[in-house]
Amino acid sequence: MDAQGRGRADNIDPADQWVLNPNTGEYELQLGTAAAQSAVAAPPPGASSVPGPRRAASRAASAVDAPAPGRGSLPGEPGRDVPGPRRRKGAPVEEPLPGRRGRKPVKKKSKGRKILVWTGGTMAFLLVGTAGAAYLYIEHLNGNISSSSTDGAGTGGFSKDKAINLLLIGTDKRTGAGNEGYGDAGSVGHADTTILLHVSKDRTNATALSIPRDLIVDIPDCPTEQADGTSKVVPGSEGARFNTSLGQDGRTPSCTMRTVTELTGITPDNFMVADFNAVKTLTSAVGGVEVCLAKDIDDKDSHLKLSKGTHLIEGEQALAFVRTRHSVGFGGDLSRIQIQQQFLSALMRKLKSNDTLTDPTKMIKLAEAGTKALTVDSQLDSIGKLKDLGLELGKLNVKNLTFTTIPVVDNPAEKVKATVVLDQSAAPTVFQMIRDDVSFTEVAQQAKESKSAAAAEAAARLKGTQAAASEVRVQVMNGGAVAGSAQETLSWLQNEEGVTKSENAGNAPAELANTTLEYAPEQADQARKLAAIMGLSGSALKPGKSVTNSQGLPTMTLTLGKDFKGAGVSMTAPAKVPSSVNKSTADKVQCAK
Repeated sequence: MDAQGRGRADNIDPADQWVLNPNTGEYELQLGTAAAQSAVAAPPPGASSVPGPRRAASRAASAVDAPAPGRGSLPGEPGRDVPGPRRRKGAPVEEPLPGRRGRKPVKKKSKGRKILVWTGGTMAFLLVGTAGAAYLYIEHLNGNISSSSTDGAGTGGFSKDKAINLLLIGTDKRTGAGNEGYGDAGSVGHADTTILLHVSKDRTNATALSIPRDLIVDIPDCPTEQADGTSKVVPGSEGARFNTSLGQDGRTPSCTMRTVTELTGITPDNFMVADFNAVKTLTSAVGGVEVCLAKDIDDKDSHLKLSKGTHLIEGEQALAFVRTRHSVGFGGDLSRIQIQQQFLSALMRKLKSNDTLTDPTKMIKLAEAGTKALTVDSQLDSIGKLKDLGLELGKLNVKNLTFTTIPVVDNPAEKVKATVVLDQSAAPTVFQMIRDDVSFTEVAQQAKESKSAAAAEAAARLKGTQAAASEVRVQVMNGGAVAGSAQETLSWLQNEEGVTKSENAGNAPAELANTTLEYAPEQADQARKLAAIMGLSGSALKPGKSVTNSQGLPTMTLTLGKDFKGAGVSMTAPAKVPSSVNKSTADKVQCAK
């Protein structure tokens, strides 16, 4: 008897089939149609017992409904695609045939499993819905952002694998409700408060360098993009106040970028411009910022009236705090810079606190306030770009964020002191430290590395006697520096430093990333002298062998690498900030005096 006939005789439902469930990868019993039930049809009476060719329908059924291996095959008939039986309700229990495995009962899915599946599906739907809402909200925030062109004044935007230089500009323009009483009545929006924020390449530290608005600088010619899409070059000004680099004569933020580059030698990557509203809305969004006063303040010009001690300020009161100057310090712009740095430190601490980061309402308010209050350059004109920048800045620990101000002195050309000029004894060092990505705050990892064996060995090469400049014999080669650097350096060494036994040896065989000085052991005193003249680090000194110069005498080899900055420019970054420079870190609470 074939499977179909036997099934009917034994109260077995032949419509049951073992089929592969593609969702689970398991074989399951499934109720099929009668036409596709039988894998092998029963032969008609009198027909040969030798199986004949299958019909197409049978082949199709066999292909689709193949049993699980070892299931549903009769003994002595290997390969027969016979489905295993499922007993009808109330039928007697049948012992398995000899040599045939008992079939495992099929487990029903529990109610809990169904609930879990439905919950998972619902959650997936909610996530998709939320993502859509988030996208719409991001598009809404994108609509809040105002942008302005850099006009080619920047680097083209920050990079994740490089140090970041972000120019932050606060204007004194009277835009927004309630701001009529602040700033100059007819101001076009000057660079009233400017900070160059440098974030190190490894994101372990940052320096916020304030630029006094009354600093006398040279403002370069400034190509600007006009509202109608045309270009206009705003002529530069010599001996002008820094704050006139924005707003005056139609100057845009790109002009301030060019002025900062001219002043410091540092090219900003991006800029952000904030008006009075930014201080008010951002402080309100985070629920206020805590500030400290060492004395009572009653400033009728800024409208700030606070008693000595700690206060939580926001909105109009916060704006009055950052604008006060007559009641703190010496009553000038430099004193106001200090109180602004204290305020920004407090704001940074609040932004990084769990009280803000874990509060969705505050975060949404921050997003709204920030995108409405700021004007950014065209490289930061979307939420996605601002997010990428924020992720980089978020890696910074506030204890390694140093606030400082460009070192300045009173303008000696003025009888009544109103402006300031660079302090040439300290300002160049500050600029070079930032250019060379040197931290103003000692970072634990950097301190550890400075004490390593390799660093100690390199430092030891600089210790010892030095030969006279006239006894230093060296050949100069260009190994990746700007064309003409070897000859420029040779002229400087001979004419200004007295290294007369030097010569130009042309281009090096290969380019080098860093400048090196190779010398023989007996030339160590000459190497130390040349290192002192050029500001070479101990790691740049390479003990080795000498070469023969054009006169047949042993000489050292100085190879100018890609890091070479120019003749007379020290190759070594200053190790620490000049003692005359005031600085503070964002993690410490300071009270305005």
